[in-house]
Amino acid sequence: MKTSPTDRLRVGIAAAALIAVAVPAIGQDVPESLLPPGFGDAPAPAPTPTPRASGRPAAPAAPGTPNFAPAAPIVQPLPGVPAVPGGEPSPVPSATATPTPISPEALRQYELPDYARRSTASIGIAGQGGAFGGNAFGDSDGPWLQRVMRALDAPVVSRWVSIGLRRALVSDIATPSGVDGADFAAERAWLLVRMGEAAPARALVQSVDIDNYTPKLFQIAMQAMLATGDPGGLCPLTQPAMRVSNERGWRLANAICLGLSGEAAQAGRIVDQARRAAPGGGAIDVALAEKLVGKGAQGRRAATIEWDGIDRLTAWRYGMAAASATPVPAGLFGGVGPQVRYWHATAPQYAPNVRLADADLAAAQGVLSSEALVDLYAQLTTDEDATSTQTALASDLRTAFTGSDADRLAMLRQFWEPAITTPLGYARRVLTARAAAMIAPVADHAGDADQLIASMLTAGLDLPALRWRGVVPVGSDGWAMLTVADPMGRSVTAGAVSDYAGQNARKGQLLFAALAGLGRLPRDQVQGMARELNVAVGARNAWTDAIDRAGVNGEGGTVLLLAATGMQTSDWRGVPAEALFHIVAALRAAGREGEARMIAAEAIARS
Repeated sequence: MKTSPTDRLRVGIAAAALIAVAVPAIGQDVPESLLPPGFGDAPAPAPTPTPRASGRPAAPAAPGTPNFAPAAPIVQPLPGVPAVPGGEPSPVPSATATPTPISPEALRQYELPDYARRSTASIGIAGQGGAFGGNAFGDSDGPWLQRVMRALDAPVVSRWVSIGLRRALVSDIATPSGVDGADFAAERAWLLVRMGEAAPARALVQSVDIDNYTPKLFQIAMQAMLATGDPGGLCPLTQPAMRVSNERGWRLANAICLGLSGEAAQAGRIVDQARRAAPGGGAIDVALAEKLVGKGAQGRRAATIEWDGIDRLTAWRYGMAAASATPVPAGLFGGVGPQVRYWHATAPQYAPNVRLADADLAAAQGVLSSEALVDLYAQLTTDEDATSTQTALASDLRTAFTGSDADRLAMLRQFWEPAITTPLGYARRVLTARAAAMIAPVADHAGDADQLIASMLTAGLDLPALRWRGVVPVGSDGWAMLTVADPMGRSVTAGAVSDYAGQNARKGQLLFAALAGLGRLPRDQVQGMARELNVAVGARNAWTDAIDRAGVNGEGGTVLLLAATGMQTSDWRGVPAEALFHIVAALRAAGREGEARMIAAEAIARS
């Protein structure tokens, strides 16, 4: 069980005393060595060949006339017959010109001109015109931000906090003071990897020019490439990485890249040397690399992957297996963090039927969108290896989207049988969000309104959900969710909130905290209601001070990062109502009311 957020709030974020990340085998604070000890030191990189220049003299132009002709005929004449005795002498070729040495600095200008180079003063894959812009973290201290990111125990309980934090981390933002831009990008990417957001992490590290890479970014770049099963992404990095990093994985990565580029013999020598130096448990690491070496041009190596005796899944083993679409035994996923399942869910190398169970979990976390999950289910209809149960689920989902309202509701009720408080139950609401939006808001369907509204709001469909405002009774869960999700910001009476709390004390606390944070309760009644419902909205500590200050300063990224630190739990019951109040209020102050409303609705639905 993870440490409760209540205890974390007492410790305080500003003191940088958060508990370190503890994800077995893969989600460590500092990425572990990808291979077991025992591999030899990486060989010195081969010297760069000296460039040679060969020139062709241009034909002289007529005096006073511009010469637009190419330097030589486009179609060369056929060679003449050999000289015969007594005939014209054969022409003597001129000596080859000695090339002028080119300095490495000058060569770099040809490889990547100045205008194409990217500054590390601002790094990201979502442009400045995006939702966050360059001020996502404002004037926050860079080292402090890095400590908070490194200490965050991801993934967190809230789908919408995860979505918002991902958007902030990938935004093109200014590098904070006190940190190197490449190092800060590495910290952002490492948090994304731990959140299960493999593809955004890879894109983020690739948004930095290799010339600007630091040892830290090389280390995290390998983690991101392995999380996406993309060994080709390592190839531009292997040579510079081996000059600054002692990570043994780079040597095998170099062999893979040599094999993929057709240099099978040299790749084979590296693999053979690695196999001789590998301890017993490292044989599978070499075998997985050898399998990829054999896939290159002229590759004649074949490797059989045997998982017998392997009781631990590492980043290297998952990444190499994913790169070759090698199935990973299901039991090995039990020894690693849930983020590895999210990597697996988004790996197109694997068939839809193999990814389906993990895709449900990824959708509940926010790694997969509602549309992406629907698309994956749709692919089951053409997947020959899908089970009969999976095919039936795909058929039922089609009915939920295309049938009459009665047929749709019948199918939706089947999908909603798992409780919404479970990951699978919440994932099924994400899956059916757009089908739920197609149901007409009539009194005959009022009995299903709470579930329909909860399903729609998992995908942010607030306007379709608000059509049910006149159908749901005051005091129902559907009414509470619509009250906080309403973009019009309609105020609510204190009596209605108190009556709702009388039915469910926990949900009543969350509703009050959300409405108070959104500014939708009478100001003069907030303190009294807080005492009545036992929600300590006025309590102060380092975390509340930090998140409130970030909200006032308009630092949406900082607010979401701190919001995640307040939700480091596997169950919504571990999130105090007062923490929800500060999260919602700070997001609203920072101009992120959309995320605030969806987080509030999620809290009511999943508690």
